[in-house]
Amino acid sequence: MEFALTPEQLELREWAHGFAEKEIRPVAAYYDEHEEMPWDVLKKAAKIGLLAYAIPEAYGGSGVSSLLTSLVVAEELFWGCAGIATAMGGIGLASIPILEMGSEEQKAQWLPLFTDPDQPRMGAMCLTEPEAGSDVVNMSTKAVRDGDEYVINGTKTFITNGGIADVYVVFAKTDPAAGYTGVSAFVVDGKTPGISSGKKFKKLGLRASHTAEVRFDNVRVPVANRLGPENMAFIGAMKMLEHSRPSVAIAGVGVARAAYEYALQYSKERVQFGKPIYHNQAISFTLADMLTKIEAGRLLAYRAAWLADNHQSCNLEGSMAKAFCGDMAMDVATQAVQILGGNGYMRDYPVEKWFRDAKIMSIYEGTSQIQKRVMTRIM
Repeated sequence: MEFALTPEQLELREWAHGFAEKEIRPVAAYYDEHEEMPWDVLKKAAKIGLLAYAIPEAYGGSGVSSLLTSLVVAEELFWGCAGIATAMGGIGLASIPILEMGSEEQKAQWLPLFTDPDQPRMGAMCLTEPEAGSDVVNMSTKAVRDGDEYVINGTKTFITNGGIADVYVVFAKTDPAAGYTGVSAFVVDGKTPGISSGKKFKKLGLRASHTAEVRFDNVRVPVANRLGPENMAFIGAMKMLEHSRPSVAIAGVGVARAAYEYALQYSKERVQFGKPIYHNQAISFTLADMLTKIEAGRLLAYRAAWLADNHQSCNLEGSMAKAFCGDMAMDVATQAVQILGGNGYMRDYPVEKWFRDAKIMSIYEGTSQIQKRVMTRIM
């Protein structure tokens, strides 16, 4: 059993941490306050290849194919700012399903759009609907074949980059009576007539990322844009979520680590009753518990990613990691606010932002309750 990262992974971690420290942290509060997309940060990240590092070299990316290596990078970016890191991950929202389900022709057509160092392009994955979250069978968006095209109608909600994406991957019913086996996925150019942005959501956290409804009104898509066989996209979606859950878990680790580090430093500088509050057992023991939970969460996420990299199912382990880290991030951020006391509640200090950002970790990509449902079906 080996717990050491490779020299390449250590180098990538340092690379990502340096970017997070120099380019993300200084502007995190601004973009959170103004709820704007961090285009300046995205352009800088695109220039150095940080947006497209997980896309294969054949399509212009850096070719980092290891999920574990991607987790090493992602933790540092979410340590910088969860909202900006989510915006940076916009490429993956469309590129990952294309990589998972697309043909070689589709990969060659669409993936190079995301690797241009001079023009960051955003993707979006359109799965969730107002009446269909984790319950995919309740999806109402339909794609009806009309000759060499499909006509898509429906509304998707809570879509990261919704309405501003250059490329959408849209899941729709092609056989409404078939349940899970009647769902197909399509790559859709963001400029296609009939696509419009609905409500832009004002969120508790992740405010530097754009989340909105997307409406599809008689959107015509070539049959060639369908990912995989007709009616078989549900399997691809579940495989994609299986591999994305460790990434959400490590995002929780990054946010929790940021909150813990700040609270630790604060406790060593804040003097009450003649000594730093760190020397009060109630504080130091709480910090010890926080660090333990962070380390446990990271190891769970790494374990799931290792399984995926070794072509083994990580369905159980990914859900375990996602459920644990989602709740852990909220717990650690809450304790960080508590350690800072009144200061922790004020927006002059960053822990209240990490507190707000942490909550989503137990909700998106399947709530903690959904993860436990997945787990109980496998155990």
